[in-house]
Amino acid sequence: MSEHIDELRETVRERYAAAAVAVAGGGTAQDCCGGGDCCATGAMELDENFGASLYGAGDRDALPIEAVAASLGCGNPTAVADLRDGETVLDLGSGGGIDVLLSARRVGASGKAFGVDMTDEMLALARENAVKAGITNVEFVKGTIESIPLPDSSIDVVISNCVINLSTDKSAVFAEMARVLKSGGRIGITDVVADDALTPAQRAERGDYVGCIAGALSFGEYRNHLEAAGFENIRIEPTHAVAEGMHSAIVKATVTDSACCGSDCCS
Repeated sequence: MSEHIDELRETVRERYAAAAVAVAGGGTAQDCCGGGDCCATGAMELDENFGASLYGAGDRDALPIEAVAASLGCGNPTAVADLRDGETVLDLGSGGGIDVLLSARRVGASGKAFGVDMTDEMLALARENAVKAGITNVEFVKGTIESIPLPDSSIDVVISNCVINLSTDKSAVFAEMARVLKSGGRIGITDVVADDALTPAQRAERGDYVGCIAGALSFGEYRNHLEAAGFENIRIEPTHAVAEGMHSAIVKATVTDSACCGSDCCS
């Protein structure tokens, strides 16, 4: 079982490393230009279910084209996280940095946005995009979302964009989100979620793991994971279909004072 999990994680890492290399070479993460020069010209064909099309033109135009071209998400978490001036934000699976850079602008100079990613190529791309955008209140950190390399109770808001479905240990992800959040902290996540009636095998029939489909949780499973980690005020709202019985969804919740109990952070 552990060997299969390691293989899945490596497959995900390779996919997103290749996406970063494609963007750095003038293409997009979704090969929108067939290996052409869309990053040089700004001419992008947008997928209506994933990626840059889910951001407003104002957001896209305010960032380097490479940050936009690297987007592979299923929503726009910065639009639903209600970010406020001075807050500290963490993006899980930050990729080319689009959500970190948008968050940094929303929280202002007195705030800060962190991005965690396990892929060296994506981290390098994100750091270059931050320099191009002239945004300095950001930090991109190498690590996994199952073991976030940040201190306990250090974050006001956790965001993520179509990444938790890729994790091979989702319980650990939710526990880590609760650990790093301050008391009363919140999440604003977009992710692929399955109808409760779909079995894991049926989800796999609709798309592969790396394509954000086979590894998706159902609505009920998502809620159960959040509750087990200590979250409350949970809202999971579908926004658009990405496959039969599979949806992009907005996930919001807050963490209680005792959310981290059961782990070392309460001892």
